[in-house]
Amino acid sequence: MLSRLLIPVLFAIVPLSALAATDAIVLGMGCFWGAEKRMSEIPGVLDVESGYAGGDAERVGYRDVLRLEKRIQRGKSDARNHAEVVKVTFDPEQVSLERVLIGFWENHDPTQGDRQGNDVGSNYRSAIYYSNPAQRAVAIETRDTYQQALDAAGYGPISTEIAPLRHYNRAESDHQDYLTKNPDGYCGLGGTQVAYPRLAQDGAAKPASEAAKRQPERLHASDLDAERQLIVFEAEDCPFCKRFRAEVLAGWSSEVPVVTTLNPRPPAGWTLEKDLFATPTMVLFEDGQEVSRYTGYKGDQERFWTWLGFQILTPEQQRIAFEQGTERAFTGSHLDEQRPGVFVDPITGAPLFRSDTKFESKSGWPSFFNPVEGALTYHEDDSHGMRRTEVRSASSGIHLGHVFDDGPPPTGKRYCINGNVLSFIADIEAN
Repeated sequence: MLSRLLIPVLFAIVPLSALAATDAIVLGMGCFWGAEKRMSEIPGVLDVESGYAGGDAERVGYRDVLRLEKRIQRGKSDARNHAEVVKVTFDPEQVSLERVLIGFWENHDPTQGDRQGNDVGSNYRSAIYYSNPAQRAVAIETRDTYQQALDAAGYGPISTEIAPLRHYNRAESDHQDYLTKNPDGYCGLGGTQVAYPRLAQDGAAKPASEAAKRQPERLHASDLDAERQLIVFEAEDCPFCKRFRAEVLAGWSSEVPVVTTLNPRPPAGWTLEKDLFATPTMVLFEDGQEVSRYTGYKGDQERFWTWLGFQILTPEQQRIAFEQGTERAFTGSHLDEQRPGVFVDPITGAPLFRSDTKFESKSGWPSFFNPVEGALTYHEDDSHGMRRTEVRSASSGIHLGHVFDDGPPPTGKRYCINGNVLSFIADIEAN
């Protein structure tokens, strides 16, 4: 009798919302770390779980997938490998499957085959693994719609695998919520930057060309320096891009011209060596061809300037700047420079010495009695059996020379500097 009385009470305390149905679909977008973060930001998505799916083996882990991929690449296996995927669980009353798949299409590049950016292999393929015919129909419909937008933007055919879900395995715990646990992880590019054609008020899809126009405009080669140009590829809502802007670009005075863009494609006629996979990515072009790139930024200014220095300095300059080398006396640049102006860091362009502090020391190296305030850092140097004070550029960290206490008034200092790691900018004469 008591049990009969308890039954309605037990049912009464269960909230109706707890009985609401959810839906889930499994998606491959390359590395599941970025995919997990992107898909979790869609309103109505309840959970995003990293995993593996679509392969022949029933049970796999991270190392199993990597091991098989190596065998496949070496031609030692013809087995079907699992793809890194995310299982997206959502509330159909808050968000439709179509909206979830729009997020899928827009947040990776579905035209790259067995790769996504720098991640190459069948385990990084684009994929939609459906659980029923209705999901399959929506997957195909959204694919065909998005292909129209990609065609209008100049992209190739979509290579996304659309297949029934099989052999799904949840990934290890350290791969779950990875970018939440590791906030210094890279910012994904957000795919091709080609928008999915939204529906008009009458329910018809807007023209694909209209959707393509919403992507950030590509840079024009005519606006850039054909001989040498640095392009910073950014993404919206990327904190590392904002930090790079504030810490490096805000005070940019390097002789290397720089420009930023939200479009992941280079100017028409210019060539990237490989696709971009994270932001910010700084790419140096010469004659329209990529010669080097620097990916990511976490406040490591000196490391960035060192990278740029190895691209623009001569081997002799590199030896002095990065290996604490010294040019032979009376062989360096600017020894006889006497024009009004400023001597600057050859990489950053930051001022180091004014020419009115330069004096003839007869040492064989350009000498100064006072630097620009804050331009240098000082370091003990016990090399070659001597105790000296080394001076470096505060902006780039490169070695410049040494400072001695045998200079002229008013400071009594002699900054003995390698002329080959100085650039000179003459003052502009007033009319």
